[in-house]
Amino acid sequence: MIGAARLGEVAALLRDAARAEILPRFRRLAQGEVRSKSGPLDLVTDADEGAERIIEAGLKRIFPGCAVVGEEAAAADPAVMDRLADADLAFVVDPVDGTANFAAGLPLFATMAAAVVKGEVVGAWIHDPLGDDTAIALRGEGAWIADPEGRPVADLRVAAPVPLDRMVGAISWGFLPPPLRGQVTARFPLFAGVVGYRCAAHEYRWAAGGHGHVLFYNRLLPWDHLPGWLLHREAGGFSARFDGSAYGPTHRDGGLICAPDRESWEAVRHALLDP
Repeated sequence: MIGAARLGEVAALLRDAARAEILPRFRRLAQGEVRSKSGPLDLVTDADEGAERIIEAGLKRIFPGCAVVGEEAAAADPAVMDRLADADLAFVVDPVDGTANFAAGLPLFATMAAAVVKGEVVGAWIHDPLGDDTAIALRGEGAWIADPEGRPVADLRVAAPVPLDRMVGAISWGFLPPPLRGQVTARFPLFAGVVGYRCAAHEYRWAAGGHGHVLFYNRLLPWDHLPGWLLHREAGGFSARFDGSAYGPTHRDGGLICAPDRESWEAVRHALLDP
């Protein structure tokens, strides 16, 4: 259902949407084109909405009958997320991941999609509009970077395991409950370094490319994590929720830790979450 040719079609669709709706507005957003949803860092722009419309229409053309769950559509009607549980083919779409960065004129944002078949993530795309390339993963077939013509130019592979004090992690703490937030942030010095890009798409690309070791998230909205989760997995990484259970398309909470291997995952979980 998601073969090599279709992988390229979806990558091209994300690129086309970015070139039509996102890049022309970068650092050119007019007054009224940026709106707040739930808080000062939860924003939506005309670029998000325009790109999502193009991507949804394109996916339904390429894959007639598929369900499409877009971030902005789900904000208006959260019930659309229920389609991910058992649809024959569904796509989750994040038209602009890192909207707060995009709205501030910072060059860390991306366009993401993931394909879900009967509750399993089978394909992933993370397009960097400024770098003009796409990180792609196909379940069981690996992960790689493709150029604007869809040609693979580099395989993705997670970093080799290292001791905790040599690990660099992207640790998202803002959505943790207050007691746990203080505990987690107090333990940052246990790591070699902690970064935060305010853009899960680029954090997943960073880790899948072997440039960092740890990803840590609490809030699990499907458009934020399904594409990157598969990318990281197909790049050889290990991931699980905070309690050690497997992550899947219907999970909204329970946290997620991604690491080079299970032993590294255990070390990170112990360091950050044990009392």
